[in-house]
Amino acid sequence: MTLEGYVAYKRREFCKDVQCLVQVELNGHVEGSASYEQTRKKCSQGCLYTTWQFHHWLIEKGYLILRPNEK
Repeated sequence: MTLEGYVAYKRREFCKDVQCLVQVELNGHVEGSASYEQTRKKCSQGCLYTTWQFHHWLIEKGYLILRPNEK
């Protein structure tokens, strides 16, 4: 969902911006290939960055975290 006048976060934008070594390795593989998926597991099982770092990166880049009202 994108609100008018805003852009949505793009997948792996943080990883590319901070030049994560795993992201650099991923860039050398074809998306969806066995080697890509094996490298991708490094991210899902042991990211090199913390949620604190990601959250503060979002703030520095001007992102807002939105959540719909639950009724």
